[in-house]
Amino acid sequence: QAELASREIARARELAFGGRRDGVSLFIPLHAQGKIKELPLLETEVLQVHAPPFVTKESVSSETKGQDHAPAFTRIQRRRSFIKKKRGRPGTANGEAAKGSDGWGGTTEDISVPKDLDLIALPQLCFPGGLQIASEQREDSYHYLVFTDVFGNRTHAVVVQYYRPIQDGGHQNGYRLSSKSSRLYTAYGICVISKYPYYNALRDCLSCLLSQLKPSWMGDFEERVKEFSAKLALVPIPPPGQLHVVFSLRPLQIGLPSREDKDRPAVDLDLHLPFLCFRPRQLLQIITSLLTEQRVVLFSCDWARLTLLAESLMLFIHPLVWQHPFVPVLSSQMLDFLMAPTAYLMGCHLHHYEEVAAETDDLILVNIDDGIVSSSSSDGVDLPDVPLAARECFLTRAEGLQMHYDLDVCHLGSSTDVNDQRAQRRQWQRKLNTHIQNITLELIVNIFREVHHHLNYEHRVFNSEEFFRSREPADQPFFKKVLDTHIFHSFLRDRLNRKMDAFTRMELSTRTETYRLKSMTESPRRPTMQEMARKYTIPESRLSKRLGASLPNLGEGVGALVGPLMQNSLKKIQVDSGRWTAVVCLKSPQKPVRCFKLPEFPPPLAYHYVQNYYQEMITLLDKAISGVAFEDSSLLACYHYLRGFVNTVAGKRLDALEDFQNLYKTDTDIFPGELVNALVDSLQDGERAQANRRTEIKRLISRVKKDHERERTCHDDEAVKRFQLPKKHMQLEDFVRHVQESGIVKDQGTIHRLFEALTVGQQKQVDPDLFRVFYTFWKETEAEAQEVALPASVLEHLEANECVFKLSSSVKTSHGVGKIAMTQRRLFLLTVGRPGYVEITKFRDIEEVKISSAPFLLLRIPSLKIKTTLRKETFEVNLKSEVDLWHLMVKEMWAGRKMADDHKDPQYMQQALTNALLMDAVVGCLQSQKAIFAATKLAHFDRMKLEVPMMVPKTTSETLKHKINPSLDRTSPQAVDVLLYTPGKPLRLTGDGNPKLWCALSDGKVVVFDAASWSMQQSQLQVGSSRVNCLLGVDRQQVWIGSQDSVIYIISTRSMSCNKQLTDHRSEVTGLALGDPKVAYSCSAEGTVMTWDVSTLQVRKQFRLSCDRLQSVQLCSGTLWCCKDCIMEVWKNGTLTRKISLPEQSAVMCYVFQKEQLWTACIDIGELCVWHLAELTKPFQRIQLPDCAGVTCLIKVKNQIWVGGRSSGKSRGKIYVVDTQRHTVEKELVAHTDCVQALCSAEDRYVLSGAAREDGKIAIWKVE
Repeated sequence: QAELASREIARARELAFGGRRDGVSLFIPLHAQGKIKELPLLETEVLQVHAPPFVTKESVSSETKGQDHAPAFTRIQRRRSFIKKKRGRPGTANGEAAKGSDGWGGTTEDISVPKDLDLIALPQLCFPGGLQIASEQREDSYHYLVFTDVFGNRTHAVVVQYYRPIQDGGHQNGYRLSSKSSRLYTAYGICVISKYPYYNALRDCLSCLLSQLKPSWMGDFEERVKEFSAKLALVPIPPPGQLHVVFSLRPLQIGLPSREDKDRPAVDLDLHLPFLCFRPRQLLQIITSLLTEQRVVLFSCDWARLTLLAESLMLFIHPLVWQHPFVPVLSSQMLDFLMAPTAYLMGCHLHHYEEVAAETDDLILVNIDDGIVSSSSSDGVDLPDVPLAARECFLTRAEGLQMHYDLDVCHLGSSTDVNDQRAQRRQWQRKLNTHIQNITLELIVNIFREVHHHLNYEHRVFNSEEFFRSREPADQPFFKKVLDTHIFHSFLRDRLNRKMDAFTRMELSTRTETYRLKSMTESPRRPTMQEMARKYTIPESRLSKRLGASLPNLGEGVGALVGPLMQNSLKKIQVDSGRWTAVVCLKSPQKPVRCFKLPEFPPPLAYHYVQNYYQEMITLLDKAISGVAFEDSSLLACYHYLRGFVNTVAGKRLDALEDFQNLYKTDTDIFPGELVNALVDSLQDGERAQANRRTEIKRLISRVKKDHERERTCHDDEAVKRFQLPKKHMQLEDFVRHVQESGIVKDQGTIHRLFEALTVGQQKQVDPDLFRVFYTFWKETEAEAQEVALPASVLEHLEANECVFKLSSSVKTSHGVGKIAMTQRRLFLLTVGRPGYVEITKFRDIEEVKISSAPFLLLRIPSLKIKTTLRKETFEVNLKSEVDLWHLMVKEMWAGRKMADDHKDPQYMQQALTNALLMDAVVGCLQSQKAIFAATKLAHFDRMKLEVPMMVPKTTSETLKHKINPSLDRTSPQAVDVLLYTPGKPLRLTGDGNPKLWCALSDGKVVVFDAASWSMQQSQLQVGSSRVNCLLGVDRQQVWIGSQDSVIYIISTRSMSCNKQLTDHRSEVTGLALGDPKVAYSCSAEGTVMTWDVSTLQVRKQFRLSCDRLQSVQLCSGTLWCCKDCIMEVWKNGTLTRKISLPEQSAVMCYVFQKEQLWTACIDIGELCVWHLAELTKPFQRIQLPDCAGVTCLIKVKNQIWVGGRSSGKSRGKIYVVDTQRHTVEKELVAHTDCVQALCSAEDRYVLSGAAREDGKIAIWKVE
């Protein structure tokens, strides 16, 4: 059992070292005679090795017959032998060893060593400066080691050196020794090795051990070290979260801090030490040397500082992971390691500084003691600067660090208990460490924040060239070195895998509304006017006056439920070319830490005493669990996790599995899948039979095996590709892939039209040379836009987020000579000479665009005439050869603007802009007579306007407020399956009090919008791998998601993460309903209905209805109403009360209650049936829905029933608003090009509708 929990139990190994005794004996008489002035270094030897397990069940039967208890220490692991050859004592007659002596003899002795521990270099590292005899007592000395295996797994060690006298008067080899003047001392080293970086805790443990060793006889040394080792092996490692483990090792209480989450290591060192040694700018230099993978050497006179500084630096660059050799301590014999050609981080003693600097070039030399960063090259330190925005933010943060403990506690009295003092210091250090980690994480986020803009997730491509070109010129040297490193490649792999780590969480939480809205509405990348002018103080409200006016703010009018809107606790936002120079307030609330104190260690460490110890620990955990409120589920999960491991090592496998099963309802993020799978494999036949009789455990075993099999057979492509131009001809499929990888456009429909344009009049394949020319032209046009310099007098006429996308050559116009500039909103003339601004028109104001000709001497020059609704005169511009292209582009932008306004959907304008820019690129790359004809293939909206009048009915236009696209970052639209609106929450409960819109898409992912601004907050909230059937808001703190994989996933609205699952259903979950605030109901397809206690997530009741497929469940008047091919009224105990079938025997699709009425609809009939709840034999009213082929969803809003369905006409998605009193259709709304699949109400003020895949958008409607 101990092997199963090997990763979570403190399996510390202890090794004892000392000087070779035969060497010591040579110098004793010489020193006594005064013949040696300087004591030499001795060779180190291993005295003892101890490794768990120390106590096993087998030892009871095989070795303790007739004894009261098992031997205290029994190790039956496989071992390698480490041979110590003892030489004969000087002065013996023939030099042979005296056998059977007290260890000074000449026998050959085997020391049992774990197979995975290499002792060849360990003695050197435990005495990196050499083992020297001392003539006086020296202070104890601690230092820290890190070992890395070939797979990159690190092991950590703490070493203590302490001195003991090696003589105490008397005779030695015939010489009389003086106990006062000639006493010598030799160093002993004790090394504790652990898989976890508990540096402070293990140092404290060794301090406790030394307090016992120093007054004891040397003969007791081995037994005391063994006992110490065995005690440490009984200490469990705390799970990720807020629960720390505390144990007593007299005279101190030792604390093991937990990891913050499963992706972070435990932090058990003082992270402010580097800030005490270096100024913040020097720390940035060191961090840069790591990010650019230099060869870095740390120097110090204190061996302990080397590892502590190196480990702190590793935490500073988290979640980036150092991929190269990491050896913080090199002994004097290991300096040749510094000749390695690869990048590394190593450390050695300061007295080697000059030697290392002279012998090796291109090293970054970090002098910890003097706080100096230098280089071994004659040119000095040649490191690029960290990007300006991130650098300034970090320096500002570092200045505000409060790193002096005495200042913080000077107002407090002195504690008389040393353990209270230590606990107070640990609490202060924990807060400081958290603050420092937030600062350094913010640094990494600010450096790499925009990487995700240049990733193509579908094809796992990073467009490094485009990312590099988009950086500020001063920042490019830094990224030039970073982009090709292994550490950055690993970081990219995590981003492409959509890893939800600390980087992602901070990057998402620190986005402003401007940033979110910009990412939703601007597809082609160009510098905005705000960025070009560097107007850092432009308020976010100027993002788009008209867009803002068109967005219904659901935060208004909800009063105390929402409170004042926040911008993620931002103190100050400064925008620099679209990136953040802002310093985001990092006052993230710290979860309160709870400590679990282990019982006292058993006196004799025998098997049954150890089992009693485990049982006592389980009893304490039982008591702790019973005292935790279920609302504190993360703490409850930690206790279950810890009890599961203790049950595992105690041999109670089934109890352990039950504890791990409880993690599904408390915190799945810390579920130890690998351990549980091994635990399941170790079950005996009798245990398996018992497990099959325990439903929860049986379900867990099935799920774990299924997940393990899926992981074994499913290997994600871990490769990260850099974008490369194609080298062979491309058919349509290859062309789509290459265009998506290039980052030009994602939408497959647009790429198909581009393919038609590039292959017009030829074989349907694109030549690689043509693609290269097209791509180059696109990038050159993008670069030209970056260089457009507009004077302030022009910028003041433009909105903050406008971009210049196209600039003509200098031309003559009816308003003078200049260049025609096109933004996403307007055309304007940039006059030459003294640059000035002349408004031509906004696209929405255009009335007519046509090609004409203007007289010039005896010639007529092609011109473009634009007539607007705001001016009587027509604007004319002599565009010459450019006229055809500008004619196409302006007409497409005009058509896109009209559709965007009519449909209240700004995405149409962005699509039109993309089409116009693609036209420009096609004409530029083809350079032939067919170029303009080819460009017409991209005039998508202009063609739609000509083919089908896009007039929106007046009723629809008046009721429709806005449209949003949940499939924005996908290559094709996804169907909107389910919608859920959750109201805002008080800000004291969450960092964001705004209401939310939850949208489940057909690919199984959930998208979350801020319903106050309609910006996308979460684009990839993955819950399982199956389709979502239903959503339910519970208790303002949770969203329940019913899935086709039979699981109910629970999302925390605070953390926006899924860390709980309800796995009790056996088939797909089809319906969810809320009773009173503490009760919820769920149903699954095979007919099971479950009643849930919301606070404990336990099933109160469950029953099964006999039906083919149960579709939904609702609560009305104290009874449950379940829908299959009919509607059933059921008591809460499962007793069927009434059954309602439609006369035509049609399948009931949806139903809703209105006072004492039941409204039903069918998927294949365009009518509503209204029933009296008191008389359900037949409907008393039938309401025909005009032009309706079937109904898919119903909701009640005020005194109206909103009906979503499909029509028989071309506009397939229709919504009907029915008056519940007059039973008449008040409105017919047409806003979707596919069937309406989902409806939800936003506090009876707005209704939101979602459409099937052909449309894939969400419409927001005003309720009257």
